[in-house]
Amino acid sequence: MRSTSRWKGESVRFMRHVVVVLMLTSGSGMPDVHAQQPTEPQGGFVSAETLPQRERMPAAPLLVAAYAFVMLALFGYVISVSRRLTAVKTDIARLESEIKRSGRG
Repeated sequence: MRSTSRWKGESVRFMRHVVVVLMLTSGSGMPDVHAQQPTEPQGGFVSAETLPQRERMPAAPLLVAAYAFVMLALFGYVISVSRRLTAVKTDIARLESEIKRSGRG
């Protein structure tokens, strides 16, 4: 049981590092979305097609970043479950061998 709890702490620490790295790097390839206030007020609805290119916020990089984050989180979870399952299998094998040695089984 000690090895399982030690590994659990290591996996939690690893996932924290992954989340921090993703949060720090997620904005590095994104355009600057902090637009300046217009000098004169707009008189109504302005179509997005008429806006200058730098004032448009592209959706593709945000979508890719979101999918990448979800896939990395899912991959980390699957690895975590796999390692825990391996630890349980090891414990079961150890217990079965102890039962056979003690003559109860």
